[in-house]
Amino acid sequence: MQKPTNRPPLHPHPQGQDWPTKAWPIGPLADDVASEHFRELTQTGFGQGSSQDLSLNLALVVAHRGKLVSEHYGRSADEGTTLVSWSTAKSIIHAVIGMLILDGRLDLEAPAPVPEWAGDERRNITIQHLLEMTSGLEFVEDYVDDQISHVIEMLFGEGEKDVAAYARSMPLIHEPGTFHSYSSGTTNILAAICGEIIGGGEEGMRTFLTERLFGPLGMTSADPRFDKAGTLIGSSYIYATAQDFLRFGYLYLRDGVWDRTRLLPKGWVEHARTPVEPEVDETNWYGAHWWLLDDELGAFCAIGYEGQYIIVVPDRDLVMVRLGKTPSERSDLVVGWLKDMIQCFPVVTA
Repeated sequence: MQKPTNRPPLHPHPQGQDWPTKAWPIGPLADDVASEHFRELTQTGFGQGSSQDLSLNLALVVAHRGKLVSEHYGRSADEGTTLVSWSTAKSIIHAVIGMLILDGRLDLEAPAPVPEWAGDERRNITIQHLLEMTSGLEFVEDYVDDQISHVIEMLFGEGEKDVAAYARSMPLIHEPGTFHSYSSGTTNILAAICGEIIGGGEEGMRTFLTERLFGPLGMTSADPRFDKAGTLIGSSYIYATAQDFLRFGYLYLRDGVWDRTRLLPKGWVEHARTPVEPEVDETNWYGAHWWLLDDELGAFCAIGYEGQYIIVVPDRDLVMVRLGKTPSERSDLVVGWLKDMIQCFPVVTA
């Protein structure tokens, strides 16, 4: 797959329309949407006789032009159900780092402030390397084989009480910046760095998230989880409703601005969707704690285990959240289904 180049402009919030802080403005599908086909696709996921290929769909919520235009839930969820983020939480860590950069408290190109790395080659790892997943640290991100998996050991085994310490202890096996390796450990290192800068342990991070991110966006259901060391488990564990995850995606659709207030640095969304060198593999590209979903669509997204998606599509003024439980071998079917729905919405012409 060629390096993605399509990064459509980010459009402002519709003038005169309420922001979705207290509640999402509800709207019908616009006249220029392929509404019949869109409804057929949602029926594929949630209607009677829905496709077993998609496995368990728990939630699908869609915001178009700032309004909630579609909302569907599976049998075991509704609009008040808080669901696990899994790795979509990584993109929330990207936002936290952006806020600390906005405050002048963190430098992307500076060596990561990890004291135990100061005496060896790991001292050359920067915050940017960690965000790009190019730190060069050893880490096996395998969700099945616990004999080789570092992520399983970190979340459920030896590293469970202090996820960041476990990840920081990994040896360097590649020169920083030369090899991409997706790693939940990397995100937890960043979460711990953020926690140290913010101060106050778990309570300090909770307060920061509430005051700077969840509160302004109206993400009242957001429930971040911490390990026994007081580190936010930013790789995996932020619970929220589908509508609140949609709010987070909408922040990135609007270039980090919410209700006329800039929450993220100017250019920070561009940072998220700029492809990393080298690519992940022959079919996937990564930005900075965000995935690049499709170059033709110009979409970027947060992705989590078992098919959690927060998809931002600037070219169509669209955000879509899908939450569910789908085994990895069927993930392509879910992605294809979501792309088909995206294509029901028109490209922004003005």
